[in-house]
Amino acid sequence: MTYQKFIKEMQEKAFEAEKEESAVILILEFVTKLETNFLYMKMNEEIEEDIINKFNEIFDKYLYDNKPVQYLIGYSTFYGYDFIVNEDVLIPRFETEELVENVLYRYDRHFKGQKVDVCDLACGSGCIGVTLSLEEKNMNVIASDISEAALTVAKKNNEKLGGSVKFLQGDMLEPLKGYKFDIFVSNPPYIPNDELVDPLVKDNEPNIALFGGSDGMKFYDIILRGVKPLLKEKAMIAFEHGFDKREEMISLANKYFPGSKVEVLKDLEGKDRMTFIYVGDFKW
Repeated sequence: MTYQKFIKEMQEKAFEAEKEESAVILILEFVTKLETNFLYMKMNEEIEEDIINKFNEIFDKYLYDNKPVQYLIGYSTFYGYDFIVNEDVLIPRFETEELVENVLYRYDRHFKGQKVDVCDLACGSGCIGVTLSLEEKNMNVIASDISEAALTVAKKNNEKLGGSVKFLQGDMLEPLKGYKFDIFVSNPPYIPNDELVDPLVKDNEPNIALFGGSDGMKFYDIILRGVKPLLKEKAMIAFEHGFDKREEMISLANKYFPGSKVEVLKDLEGKDRMTFIYVGDFKW
């Protein structure tokens, strides 16, 4: 059987089981240790028996044991970097890549190559903070999380990828006292407690990193209520949030930072997914 035929059959099997067909390529890349372009160069070659066996061992857990493919292979690609992930951290999402992209763009626009202090609050795997430190060397990044287990993963990612992030453990803003930041970014838990969630997510990913109170706004209120002493005179706050929370985010921003410019950005699907708050003297 050729690689091409094998992939087609496994993708059909995934489709029938209502699973993501893209998992087939991810698992095959993992067991062959080949990047996508090299894997596709083998399409007309016969697939080796040991590769099939290794593939099926992982694929069966994905199909029948309700396990995310990223946890099974041990990593998730984010912004071009392979981040270690396990059951102690959320699997990074495409929407969060867009948050990072927009932070970098607005850094270039408003801080223009200056050295800045950046906070990544509720950092999980470290995907935001580590990526920012890798992409912009003028960012001095501190990342925090309440979970010691999550921070263990984040520190491994920082070391593995060559980041320069400092990590702090504690509940929300508590470990950040005494620091001052130019950029404050967070993707906190924001799913309402009673919202239905895909069992693949709810049964595997840490619930402490998923649910954000009865309306999903709990942690945004905590952050915005207490973050002012942690900000420099000119500072940018950047959030990822639920697609239906535009008005709530604007209302909170105006409540705690009256007079500041608030910008709500859409993701690539056209959904209101990010809110930026500009505190102090920003030129437009």
